[in-house]
Amino acid sequence: ACQSYCFSWDIFCSTGYATRLPKKYERVELTNVIAVEGVSKVYRRFSRRRQFATLKSALLSGSLISDLRPHETFSALQDVSLTVEKGRTVGVIGSNGSGKSTLLKLVAGIAKPTLGTVRVDGRISALIELGAGFHPEISGRENIFINGIMLGLSKREVTRKFDEIVEFAELEDFIDAPVKTYSSGMYMRLGFAVAIHVDPDVLLIDEVLAVGDQSFTHKCLDKFAEFRRRGKTVLLVTHSLDLVERLCDEAVWLDDGRIRATGDPTRVVDAYLVDVEKAEERQIASADAKTREQARTAGPPTDDHPPDMFQATEGRWGSREVEIVEVSMVGDDDQPSHVFPCGARMSIRLRVRAAKPVGDFVFGISLFNAEGVCCYGTNTALEKLTSERMDGEGEIVFTIDSLDLVAGTYKLDVAVHKRDGYPYDYHRLLHTFRVKSRTNDIGIFRPRHRWKFPDNIRFTGYLD
Repeated sequence: ACQSYCFSWDIFCSTGYATRLPKKYERVELTNVIAVEGVSKVYRRFSRRRQFATLKSALLSGSLISDLRPHETFSALQDVSLTVEKGRTVGVIGSNGSGKSTLLKLVAGIAKPTLGTVRVDGRISALIELGAGFHPEISGRENIFINGIMLGLSKREVTRKFDEIVEFAELEDFIDAPVKTYSSGMYMRLGFAVAIHVDPDVLLIDEVLAVGDQSFTHKCLDKFAEFRRRGKTVLLVTHSLDLVERLCDEAVWLDDGRIRATGDPTRVVDAYLVDVEKAEERQIASADAKTREQARTAGPPTDDHPPDMFQATEGRWGSREVEIVEVSMVGDDDQPSHVFPCGARMSIRLRVRAAKPVGDFVFGISLFNAEGVCCYGTNTALEKLTSERMDGEGEIVFTIDSLDLVAGTYKLDVAVHKRDGYPYDYHRLLHTFRVKSRTNDIGIFRPRHRWKFPDNIRFTGYLD
């Protein structure tokens, strides 16, 4: 309970109602409502070997941060500088642990920077942690009054806005129940309703809309649009890149506590997605290499194999009389990859080797989605290619001119066997690739298509 009240009190202090701005800022109307200059935030790592028993012992031993060794600290933000102009909506994006929430807490005044300065001009309303500032044992009605007063409203103002807050939160039937009985969605709706009805100059939001239903999300987006029309300033932390592109005037990309890029939302989001793809590429390649190594060392080559290939788990089997030495997936740049855009060209390259000449062989390839559903499969026998002779080593290239799959993770099966099914070398679910798309289709296959509408039915962005 004390922690909840302290959260609200910190926000109250940061609004300027408890502490006034320096006089040099009072004389002129500031263009930059938020100014973050050279800010770093260092936290102490948890360690069983070094713990302070009490605050007194910590103070007597010296500084809590400066006396710690480098490995005992963690830098959440490093030399971050950022300005937000009045009336602008700025989206902050980045991977988990990049420092987004820390930045918002510094702007809200909940935390203090280790180095640098943070200045905010105007009343702040922050919705940073789900249910933060709410006392779980008392009713939603009482929490509205407590939070409204701590955010700078008078009791009369809270009373005047009360019905509007409850209606927006859609909690008419539960407003007198203790908030500890609320679901996460109800917590979020109440917190958001209070935050926006304080009529702040600066609204700080940290990825709380993710728990809202579709209807409430639309209400929140409408409120954002209203805030923009009224010239309010919004700083939004979110993983919803579409939301950043739609609503924000500017985007900030944080990576490992540093700003990687700022500016036009589309440009920053595109740069971030390229970086995400590179990280996914490394992760998939590493996981695949580990899986293949486990399959290789699982036991000596054998001609035993599952009766139903589609029901088999990942693994490798076969006599290796003909061996698939290496498998790679290549994009348009002729470089191996594990991440491909929807509709791009993908070439599957198999480096194969025969220990001695063989005349009976079939090469096969199958694509599976993450649920194990076969999306497509073929082999040289099905395509009426009759084997004649194979001797030594060579590379086979299977090219898909247009990878028309919906976004998702897929597995690749490759095999070489006799016409009667006797396996030389079968790789089952050992190779992974990912299809990326900004369109959230459903299913597996994304056929080439187009829409056609009459003149009296119009869509923004539609090209005939």
